[in-house]
Amino acid sequence: MKSSVYRLNMLEFPQIHCSARPSMQALFVDNLTVIDFSYFHPHRGIVGESLILDVILHGELNEEGMLFDFSFVKKRIKSCVDSLVDHKFLVARKTPLLKVTESPQQLELQLVLRTGEHYTHVSPEQAVYFVDSDEVTPETIAASINHEIKKILPENVTRVDLNLRAELIEGDFYHYSHGLKKHFGDCQRIAHGHRSKIEVWENDYFSAKWSSHIAKMWQDIYLATQDDIIERPTIKGAEYLTFQYHANQGTFKLTMPAEKCFIMNTDTTVELIALFLANYLKQQVPEAEFKVKAYEGVDKGAIAIR
Repeated sequence: MKSSVYRLNMLEFPQIHCSARPSMQALFVDNLTVIDFSYFHPHRGIVGESLILDVILHGELNEEGMLFDFSFVKKRIKSCVDSLVDHKFLVARKTPLLKVTESPQQLELQLVLRTGEHYTHVSPEQAVYFVDSDEVTPETIAASINHEIKKILPENVTRVDLNLRAELIEGDFYHYSHGLKKHFGDCQRIAHGHRSKIEVWENDYFSAKWSSHIAKMWQDIYLATQDDIIERPTIKGAEYLTFQYHANQGTFKLTMPAEKCFIMNTDTTVELIALFLANYLKQQVPEAEFKVKAYEGVDKGAIAIR
């Protein structure tokens, strides 16, 4: 009886002989990185965004029986993508709404919404990424950076598929842009941003009401610091604000419609954002205790209780 079972198993699971010839394979890494950036939208203006990157590599196995070492995928590709687009201002190179003026160590972008509002962004060149398209979308970003990624891969990798996707959020969220002049890293760039969840508890009970209130209040907002305002120009009868500061990467300047801005008396770190919102809610209902969980992009943020 035992021998018949053994013969049956051998028939069901025959031995597989590996060919010496290279075979086409695919290697995938989901959630490789999250890019946080802002981009120019022809109707919404400057929009903060956070996108998750999934990667699939196609090609032939090398002499080690591998397509590409996972550690290299995580280091090389993540580093390449981050250096290209993370914490930058993304603009469609082919849009008719753009005028570019270059000067030594500075790049000036003049942008106009289809509704007529004006934006001016001045920064070091490294703070801007031009998407090779007439619009900025997850698909056009992926297509634009794909060519650069291929340069750092071995010859046996013949194709790269990039999937940039937004986090699936069931509750409330908002898009915000900002710049942190005191930050030594790339957060100092004046127009980078995030797509962020917001969660509020009132007296230990989750409050859909207040979570939604904040998300609507700050939809597509630019969060700025009072001390960074240098001008309040009027353009075609509308109020504008000009922000400027100098950080270790250079001088940053931004002019945009005042109605798209929210001014804080502090810097706009996520810790201070959470604290501001908790204090704001406490002013609305002084007798209640509020807990605010403010996200900065995907799976990170700050909590404040008041």
